[in-house]
Amino acid sequence: MILRAVKKKDNPQLARLLRAVLIEMGVPKTGTAYEDPELDAMYEAYQQPKSSYFVIEVMGEIIGGAGIAPLQKGPSSVCELQKMYFGPKARGRGWGAQMMAHCLDFAKQHGFLQCYIETMPNMRAAQKLYNKTGFQYLEGPMGDTGHCNCSVWMLKNL
Repeated sequence: MILRAVKKKDNPQLARLLRAVLIEMGVPKTGTAYEDPELDAMYEAYQQPKSSYFVIEVMGEIIGGAGIAPLQKGPSSVCELQKMYFGPKARGRGWGAQMMAHCLDFAKQHGFLQCYIETMPNMRAAQKLYNKTGFQYLEGPMGDTGHCNCSVWMLKNL
């Protein structure tokens, strides 16, 4: 398993993986990450300051990923953990926890004080990992992610 920063050549494979996982999880195609225009250009989307997207690669195949970026229209001290999705081959191996730690380390190194995440109510395994990592539930959303169908909001102090 290799955990590394996304490369431009990863875009097509990553877009297919992310959409497949979203469909598998029953995520609506509107008001969620599914319709985000950057899904087809993840490398380019994370070239902004204080942003990065990481992938898990096994034998040349990308099987998961997650990103950190400043929270859109939120406090400058808050980042967002974005598009953390793993295909079936990556699940149950502890790689989600490794990815989470890697992303949160990146966030701390870039001066963020808190990390925000949105998810869907049916994504219980993800919520369990977030809770275990120290994320706490919020009563409402922060910033403006454009994901109106994500109704679970969480925040962690870094």
